[in-house]
Amino acid sequence: MTKEKINLPLHYKIIILWALILFVGIFATNLRADEIKFNFKSPSFSGIGTSAHYLTIEQQEFSRKEQLKADLKALEEQRKRDEENSVISRFTKNLESRIFAQISRQIVEQLFGENPETTGSFTLFDNIISWSSDGTYITLTIFNTLDGTTTEIIVPIGDFGFGN
Repeated sequence: MTKEKINLPLHYKIIILWALILFVGIFATNLRADEIKFNFKSPSFSGIGTSAHYLTIEQQEFSRKEQLKADLKALEEQRKRDEENSVISRFTKNLESRIFAQISRQIVEQLFGENPETTGSFTLFDNIISWSSDGTYITLTIFNTLDGTTTEIIVPIGDFGFGN
């Protein structure tokens, strides 16, 4: 095998040279490289948008604290409701209501019964409850022995409709 040398005319050589220069020129412009730069994404490190970042964090912390307070308050209210609705609590309230109704009935009986009394008193927990009647008004006095306060209630008898 012999190697033959191909001899091209000069204008072909020029065309090939220009095509090669054009080809390298086109692809060489697309192969530009840039410097690799590292930037922090967190505003705490980069400083860009730092105040907005801190405000967002502060708002999230504040919202979380408020939510925790609201949750604790809701739990406490639920505990109180559950305690008030327990069987023993309802029984106690019902018993107290009946006892107070019985005491009220006895006072009414003493004031307006067949043989009404003009004065009387009894002790209920830390209170001394006394009453007196002058035929026109009933004066009910409640004295708290713990703090020394006195409450006085004056009721006109004729306005009840108990009379004739």
